[in-house]
Amino acid sequence: MTVYLDNSATTKPCEEAIVAINRMITENFGNPSSLHFLGISAMKEVINARESIAKKLDCEKDEIYFTSGGTESNNLAILGAAHKNRRKGNRIVTTAIEHESVMQSIDELEKEGFEVIRLMPDSEGKISLADMAKAINKDTILVSMMYINNEVGSILPVEKIKKLVTRAESPALVHIDCVQAFGKVDIRPKKLGADLLTITAHKIHGPKGTGALYIRKGVNILPRTFGGEQEKKIRPGTEASPLIAGFGAAVDALPNLKEQSKITKELNEYAKEKLSQINGIIFNSGDDASPYIINIYVPTFMRSQTVLQELSANYGICVSNGSACAKGKKSHVLTAMKLSDEIIDKSIRISFSRDNTKEDIDKLCVALDEIIKKHPKN
Repeated sequence: MTVYLDNSATTKPCEEAIVAINRMITENFGNPSSLHFLGISAMKEVINARESIAKKLDCEKDEIYFTSGGTESNNLAILGAAHKNRRKGNRIVTTAIEHESVMQSIDELEKEGFEVIRLMPDSEGKISLADMAKAINKDTILVSMMYINNEVGSILPVEKIKKLVTRAESPALVHIDCVQAFGKVDIRPKKLGADLLTITAHKIHGPKGTGALYIRKGVNILPRTFGGEQEKKIRPGTEASPLIAGFGAAVDALPNLKEQSKITKELNEYAKEKLSQINGIIFNSGDDASPYIINIYVPTFMRSQTVLQELSANYGICVSNGSACAKGKKSHVLTAMKLSDEIIDKSIRISFSRDNTKEDIDKLCVALDEIIKKHPKN
C-alpha cells in the first residue's frame, strides 16, 4: 500500500473535485464564453468557483483571476506589477528562499535593470523583520514573499510587509505567495495587506492546471498574454472550466481550519517524536514551522535522491528532496540557510495532508531506520 508523504508537491484530488471535473467534461462541456445554453451553464460553474474562492479569502469575487496555477500567478503578479510601476521606482525586495517561479521571474527583471534585494534566512529559514525594514525604501515598487516556505515550512512575517511599506513611504505593491498556506491557515488578503496573492488548486486536493491570482481592487498590473476578453484581459484565453469547477469544489470541501490544524499538529509532533528516535536524524525545520512540512537530514552515505528512490521502490513511500519544480537540483533553500553540503545533499522533505495517519509515519520511520542501518554514513 502506498504511503504518500509528498503533499507539498501535490495532493490527491478529493472526490468532490473529481465529480465536478467529470460533470464538466461529460455534460457541461460548453465554452464559457459562448452565448448558448451550454456556454452559459459552463460560465455559471466558473462564477460559482470564483465565489467559493472569494468567500474563503474574504474578498470580492471580482478580485479573483483564474490562471493555470501558482507559477503563472506568480509570474503574472511579479512581472505585471514591476512593468506597470517601473516609473515609480526601481527596487524589488524578495527573499533567497522563494519558489522558482518567483526567483526566476525576479531574475529576469534584474536582467532588465531592476535593483533586486534578496533577504537571507537564518538557519531555520526565517526572515528578519529588521532586514525587511532596512531593504524597503522609497524606491521600492514591489515586495514579493511567500507565506510558508515549501521546503522547510518556515513561516515568513508577511503580515508585517504592508506596515513596513507604509512606514518607508514606499509605492511598493505587496505580493504574497500563499500556495503552501491556502487551505491550511486562515488567509485574508486585506488583513495581510496584500495587493497581490497567489493560490493554486492542486495543493488543496483540487486538480493540477488551475490556480488564481488575487488582485486588490484598484491595483493595476500589465497582462503577460493577449488575445481575448476573459478574466478582464488580465489572463485571456478560454477558461479551463472543468479544472476551475474542480478548484471550486475542492475549496468547498476544505475542512474546518482550526480542527484540521490541530489534527495536523498532533501528527507532526508524533512524526518528530518517532523520527528523533532514529540515530543521526537532524531536523532542518524549526519548531515553529508549519506542521504540514518536516525537513530532515538522513545520515547515510547515499544522497537524498537515492534515499527517495529506495523509499519508493522498496517500501512504496513517496517523499521528496525539495521543491518538485526544482527537478532534483541542489536545494537553494537549504543553501541559503547556510547548512553544510553534507546536510544539503542528504535531506528529504516529508509533507502532510488531511489524508495522512500515524500509520504512515510508522511505516516511514521503519523504512528510514532500515535504510540507515543498511547504508550507514561511514
